[in-house]
Amino acid sequence: MDGVVQTESLTKRYSATITAVDHLDLRVGEGEIYGFLGPNGAGKTTTLRMLLGLIRPTSGAATVVGHRPGEPAGLAEIGALIETPAFYPYLSGRDNLKALARLSGTPFEHIDTVLAQVGLSSRADDKFTKYSLGMKQRLGVGAALLKDPAFLILDEPTNGLDPQGMAEMRTLIHRLGHEGRSVLLSSHLLGEIEQICDRVGVIREGRLIAEGTVAELQQRGQGIVVRAEPQVQAQEMLTRLPFVGDVRAMDGAVRVTVAPERAAEINKVLVGAGLAVSELRPAGRSLEEAFFELTGGGENGEPGDGASADAPDETTDTEVRAA
Repeated sequence: MDGVVQTESLTKRYSATITAVDHLDLRVGEGEIYGFLGPNGAGKTTTLRMLLGLIRPTSGAATVVGHRPGEPAGLAEIGALIETPAFYPYLSGRDNLKALARLSGTPFEHIDTVLAQVGLSSRADDKFTKYSLGMKQRLGVGAALLKDPAFLILDEPTNGLDPQGMAEMRTLIHRLGHEGRSVLLSSHLLGEIEQICDRVGVIREGRLIAEGTVAELQQRGQGIVVRAEPQVQAQEMLTRLPFVGDVRAMDGAVRVTVAPERAAEINKVLVGAGLAVSELRPAGRSLEEAFFELTGGGENGEPGDGASADAPDETTDTEVRAA
């Protein structure tokens, strides 16, 4: 297996009717920021837990930084934030990091650096229980960075942050991913993924249904935009062409699902029929539009979005080591 993360048919079933992750083949390359997208309940967090050894797969195989999930040698090279970070409530942020540093054998000198990275230097000596949700999230990311790991697994790292905090966290993740680290970033914020990730994988019902750069996902099946007069006649003619898929009006033009190389042929047909063609271009779309098309809905788990959100929480004693 190659790459920082490599899985082969990784599967997690909780019962005969509940499959959280279904034959997942995933690869994260060295020095890559990989975005992991999917509707609620699609299997994202279950996958991340399996990669850390927090839950055992039903079948399949995985390696993370060259080791099986959960092996101490591998965990030593991984920093992770999975769901809501948990710390001792009546210790300060600094003392919580000291406790983790003792467990991981990390020099205390790293603590101030990490606190500065996540913007908590001025509140480092406040008790964790007094932290806002966003500050707690920052400390969780700080804990993930404490060992100066080669590989980061971040599950919704901007949860609870205000817009400025989100922008700062994006900048931090982008910088970390281009300082020799690899990052696996799970997020429901499509703009976040679009801005900082090198590649994106989309998971639905436990299966990887699409993978590629943001640009590649945006181009999947997008077709072309045709602006011609009269528009109604142009739309009718395009609908009758045998090589054209979906045809729909949009903003005074017609959007056509068709292979881009058919543009010249479409132009020839319309002009030959006496229509005035003023525009013929590739149909751009946002990552959000691509995501909704791939998953068949939004982020609020619709029926059929997978079972992992309802799956039991099967953790092992490895969870303590991974923290």
